[in-house]
Parts: sequence; structure tokens; C-alpha cells
Amino acid sequence: MSKKRSKGRRIRGCSSESFIDAREVLSRLNLKGDEVFMDAGCGDGHAAIHAQKMLGDDAVVYALDSYQPSIEDLKRDVQRRGISNIVPIHGDIAGEVDLEDETVDVILMINVYHHFLENTDEAIAELKRITKAGGRVAVMDYKKMDTGYGPPLKHKQSPGEVEEAFKRHGLKMVQLDTEVGEELEDGTKSHYLIVFQKE
Repeated sequence: MSKKRSKGRRIRGCSSESFIDAREVLSRLNLKGDEVFMDAGCGDGHAAIHAQKMLGDDAVVYALDSYQPSIEDLKRDVQRRGISNIVPIHGDIAGEVDLEDETVDVILMINVYHHFLENTDEAIAELKRITKAGGRVAVMDYKKMDTGYGPPLKHKQSPGEVEEAFKRHGLKMVQLDTEVGEELEDGTKSHYLIVFQKE
């Protein structure tokens, strides 16, 4: 597999940084500033770095990815920048994440959920396990339409399909934004953001 680079960090696949404004997405989550936050499927870590800037010094930001080279590069980057409250973690959302139960207040996945078609339930169960009671899991992904890029249409899911999957695990939808992401030719946006809460 070829190694791609984004801001000098190796990534697997394509970074969404060029067409997704992570700051705009994070602003929709109404963060208080002291949360334990996770960028799940962080890739080059750009959303984690933006989250760290938006949150206070007491916040902790976990940056999780299954691609070890991305995590190694991010570790070096945060050390070089002197950032002490971003914690890069190598792990698999659909496998096992090396965190205790109920550790994280807010989890954000940008362009990651569509990778779990074969193991959706395992991924959601692990996300639920590491989320605190009252915490939230936010999924931003491509709309179920042919945009000419992104995953194949058969891998895209509608917000309703995502909601059904999370509902099976007792997670309640609390927010749905259908106009986020890149502006398309017809004036609509490429993505949706759907947020679930753990009771």
C-alpha cells in the first residue's frame, strides 16, 4: 500500500482536511471546553489538533487510528509542538480500544463510519463502551448520493440507517445536521452530521 502524506504525516487513504473544515464541524458540537474528546479514525490528526485548540488546557484529546504510521507521525508532531494534552492511540474502533470503560465525553468520526459496513455492531459497541454516561458519539459521513468522489454509493448510509444501527445499542439520536461538508454543484452539502447520546 502506498504511503500518502498530509502535512508531513503518513496516512492511509485520503485526508479530509482539504475539503472538510474541522473547526466548523467541531463548532456544531457545542463543546464546553473541558471535555475528554476523541477524534476516532484520526488519520493525520488535523481534527484532533483543531479540537485541542478549541478546548481548554484541562481537556484531553485522544487521537485514535488503526494505521500505526499515522499514530507514530502524530506522536512526533505533538511532541515537537509541545502539546501535552493530545494522546495518540493505535487501535481499532471495531476491535478493542486501549481505554477504560466510560472514559470519553465526546467522540467524533469524520468520514470513518462507512468503513464499518461489515462490523457495524462491533464498532458501535466499542464506541459505546468507552463513552461516559451522558456522553455523545458524533458521526460525520457522506450523504447517500453519487457525489463523484468518496466511497462507492453502496458503502454510503443515510442518517436513518445510521440511527437504526445506533438505536440497536441503546444510543439516542440528539442532533442531525444535513448540510455540512463541501458545497456541491447543486448548492447542497456533501455530508451530514448525526450525534447520539449514551443514556
